[in-house]
Amino acid sequence: LLLASLLPRAYSFAPFVSQPLSRFSSHQNKPLTTLDEMADSEFVNATEEGEIPTFGSSDKAKATDFANYFCSYAQLYHQKQMLADHNRMAAYHAAIMGNPEVFKDKVVMDVGTGSGILAAWAAQAGAKRVYAIEYTDMAKHARSVMEANGLSDIVTVIQGAVEDVELPIVEDGLTTEDDDSSEHQVVDIIISEWMGYFLLRESMLDSLVRARDKFLKPKTGLMLPSHTTMFLAPINDEEERRISNQEYNGAMGEWSQFAETTQSTYGVDMSVLTANYDREQKEYFLLSSRWAELPRDAVMATPVAVKHLDMATCTLADSKGIMAGDEGATFDFDVNSEDAQASTISGFAGWFDADFKSRTDEGGATAPKIPNPAYLTTGPEAGYTHWGQQTFHTMSTIPLIQGETTRIQGGLEMTRSKDNARLYNCRINYNCSRRKSEEDKDGKILMKGNTVEHVYQIP
Repeated sequence: LLLASLLPRAYSFAPFVSQPLSRFSSHQNKPLTTLDEMADSEFVNATEEGEIPTFGSSDKAKATDFANYFCSYAQLYHQKQMLADHNRMAAYHAAIMGNPEVFKDKVVMDVGTGSGILAAWAAQAGAKRVYAIEYTDMAKHARSVMEANGLSDIVTVIQGAVEDVELPIVEDGLTTEDDDSSEHQVVDIIISEWMGYFLLRESMLDSLVRARDKFLKPKTGLMLPSHTTMFLAPINDEEERRISNQEYNGAMGEWSQFAETTQSTYGVDMSVLTANYDREQKEYFLLSSRWAELPRDAVMATPVAVKHLDMATCTLADSKGIMAGDEGATFDFDVNSEDAQASTISGFAGWFDADFKSRTDEGGATAPKIPNPAYLTTGPEAGYTHWGQQTFHTMSTIPLIQGETTRIQGGLEMTRSKDNARLYNCRINYNCSRRKSEEDKDGKILMKGNTVEHVYQIP
């Protein structure tokens, strides 16, 4: 989750995940490549079925995924950035160290352990065995941390993809909860810090779901975090929106000069490429989400939950994103000019919350209860987290008129990029209407605009 983004002004600490510019624009919804064509490309970070490459893929696909994604996590600098996120650290510390009775004598798995701090806390909280799974060479540093803290007899660091690893079931005397369970379902608690920008970016949820289904005790096992929720809200972020537009206009001005110079100096007309260059620049500057640390008053209406995940029951299909027709995929915001802290709406922002609490699914009725739940939010009210918020600026502002309420109705879709299964595209469509603020929500409309739709890449 932590490598400085290459996008301008996006003071992001996400790992670099290589991706060409988005295959979509606001006027073109058809992908430029097919999955069959992608399978032979050196630049595609996805299997032939569009899945992340860590499960059931070729060595070539896994090598591409490692180079594009995992390798950034092998650097201590990036681990340090995550460990310095105190909201993140406090939530996990409270969830683990605040519930020692839950961890006492339990078998714990930490998926994506990194430098190993969650695994160390689990051991300190009383776990009998902790298996810390790490795909990269950071596993070597995690072993050093366990040795330095006297935890090597409890924590076993295993280097490899969690989809491929096997636990020392016989050697360590691990047992299942009943005779109906698979022989591999010997883990009492799975902990993981798997969340990416707007929750799903990086697609690490796939690995977590597979680890849960293979290793976790079905009836009594716990997932931490236990539940996650994605939120969307209209925002005022006008300064950043203007900067993006200025940079786009500057890029097109430079292109115009370039084309004129090439024609006059070298006798070749490059203006035939102007439309394609314009599309690229719009996708980069105007149709890419931005990392932001928004102030609380930038949120212009009550946020809506667009997706909720119960980590005990969510599926691989859930990790694919938000589809049209899904519960929560539509929104209906009312922005009253009298209550607003600004005179315009600049776009939308997305973020997530994570809960560390008892199981709520029917199948987990006999699972241990979490006496001291913990909570993590990455919303504007939280202050700094390395996740921040993802902002989706509209191409033009939505004005707020004194004495009137602006209603914004629309939908959100979030799907994986065709050429990189760890990245997502986000389609937002909306229309605006205005009414006198004293009118009911469905009262007399003064103005209603056309539906606007854009597809953003989440880089």
